[in-house]
Amino acid sequence: MSETDPLVVFTPSGKRGRFAPGTPVLTAARKLGVDLDSVCGGRGICSKCQITPSYGEFSKHGLTAREGALSDWNAVEARYDEKRGLKAGRRLGCQAQILGDIVIDVPPESQVHRQVVRKAASARVIEMNPATRLYYIEVDAPDMHEPTGDLERIARALAAQWSIPEITCDFNALTRLQPVLRKGEWRITVALYRETETAVPRLIGAWPGLLEGGIYGLAIDLGSTTVAAHLTSLDTGEVVASSGIMNPQIRFGEDLMSRVSYAMMNPGGDVEMTRAVREAMDTLIGEIAAEAGIGADRILEAVLVCNPVMHHLLLGIDPVELGQAPFALATSAHLNLTARDLDLDALPASAQIYILPCIAGHVGADAAAVALSEEPGKSDDLVLVVDVGTNAEILLGDTSRVLACSSPTGPAFEGAQISSGQRAAPGAIEAIRIDPATKEPRFKVIGCDLWSDEEGFAEAVGPGGITGICGSGIIEAVAEMRIAGLIDPSGLIGNAAQTGTPRCVPEGRTNAYLIADASKTGGPRITVTQGDIRAIQLAKSALYAGARLLMDEMGVDKVDRVVLAGAFGAHISPKHAMVLGMIPDAPLEKVTSAGNAAGTGARIALCNLPARAEIERTVRRITKIETAIEPKFQEHFVNANAIPHAVDPFPELNSVVTLPPVSFSTGGESEGGRKRRRKRA
Repeated sequence: MSETDPLVVFTPSGKRGRFAPGTPVLTAARKLGVDLDSVCGGRGICSKCQITPSYGEFSKHGLTAREGALSDWNAVEARYDEKRGLKAGRRLGCQAQILGDIVIDVPPESQVHRQVVRKAASARVIEMNPATRLYYIEVDAPDMHEPTGDLERIARALAAQWSIPEITCDFNALTRLQPVLRKGEWRITVALYRETETAVPRLIGAWPGLLEGGIYGLAIDLGSTTVAAHLTSLDTGEVVASSGIMNPQIRFGEDLMSRVSYAMMNPGGDVEMTRAVREAMDTLIGEIAAEAGIGADRILEAVLVCNPVMHHLLLGIDPVELGQAPFALATSAHLNLTARDLDLDALPASAQIYILPCIAGHVGADAAAVALSEEPGKSDDLVLVVDVGTNAEILLGDTSRVLACSSPTGPAFEGAQISSGQRAAPGAIEAIRIDPATKEPRFKVIGCDLWSDEEGFAEAVGPGGITGICGSGIIEAVAEMRIAGLIDPSGLIGNAAQTGTPRCVPEGRTNAYLIADASKTGGPRITVTQGDIRAIQLAKSALYAGARLLMDEMGVDKVDRVVLAGAFGAHISPKHAMVLGMIPDAPLEKVTSAGNAAGTGARIALCNLPARAEIERTVRRITKIETAIEPKFQEHFVNANAIPHAVDPFPELNSVVTLPPVSFSTGGESEGGRKRRRKRA
């Protein structure tokens, strides 16, 4: 291949390469190690290699994908579409040929190793006081001599039998009332929804007779990388099913500013992204209802939390204003909508949607949900809550005040932009330990309970083998390399002679650490490269700098405890996070995980109507710190590049971990482990 060949970027993996014009997409995917399925040998029969090309200007990837970047449909694709159907915009990877620069998304159903969306519901006792309740009533039959409408007689029955003096009715529910009444022989169950505790209830659903089995709501955490949903009984608060999918907007940009940029540079790009995320939510709702074995007509409510960019794209609002100071939101208030407002066809049209308020332009409803779940404003000690993700939300507070900011950590914590990185899926390394004496690694992969040095590991992993390293794995790998003396405080990887292990191998002008090598059997060669270290340093420095800004504003140099929130935060050890310098120094026993706190906050708001009023009041009291314009952010960011930190002492960490005082700087860059002289001026 040459530098003039077309550039291909695959999402969500982020893997890229140049290929000669005419190369089939499936061939390119296999050469790059992209997880694209195929069982028919590229004959266009199995349909497992479906891909979605994206066109437009992608500043993040440094390319512009124009129409014609892939070959035209051929007879094989046309025949398959006629017989079995292809979703709009889809192509068969074995048939589509690369002709120009292109971004190609591999949807979940086309991946051999499906993403594990690790956002299970956390156990939580929630006081049940839902916005939607069921009422069984017996309604008077119509009387020619006393003409009244069916809705008016329903209202009269509710007043007489439940002391509810007044109701309104959703129009869509009104159109369905008459057949329900007659089928139930004037005995029906109605669902009434209140926007607030004092609001007039609105009739949003009706069923003939006494409804068995109850009704349900959805708590949805709409993240930049994943969409997670918890199907919850509105009677008991029990989570009856949890599920998640990748956010398909990844193909437009892995981080939020890339998506804002896509909308800026591509007319109608915001509409594309809105359509993609709404379709994904529809798919997720259908899947979770089927998993729970309930009809979607029983899902009458959804509470949504998301960051500001996702908030605007979900609502169909161009996010361009969020990409430039002063980062103005179209609205920061909570929203009460219906399923038909968001084109969510999987839900009843009259299903009610509540979106939590946003805190500020870069701190959204997801951070508000974390505040509702973790309640930093009610903490007697100073607590730092970090929701780790592609865009990290950070809260710092106690009973005196609460501060908030967001930090653009990027996708490295999700395994993207890492040489052997991948999303969390079976076969991905998720935990690793490196012996400080021998420098030998042992690791665990998703889907297997054994460590790699335990008997039966290879058989337990199965034929798919080890496929790569995910976000939690790369965090632990870098931290373990620091503990084992394989990298120095600046993040530089030593060569074999300096580290005493042949696992440190030359890679261009730098070195890499070899974790596993299955190349002889056709598997991957998994390394941690110097570029990987730098990507993690950039991500963790942004996170730490955000936390330090809040600490500066609070006038403190230490915090009493740290809470790691988010699916990612639940899968990294406090020790490794602190060795890396992701979070400020604190006693390790005071560093805990809250799981998917944003999802928990959404469930609280779903099950408890007064909690919605509480968080609406709380966000008005939170002080937002804007990292993008704070002068000290850059200073904190640079100091945080060191592992764990250039100037902060980390006494609590040093009391439990001894980091070797190694230095691999040679006065010039390492070239295959050899010193390279600097040229004289």
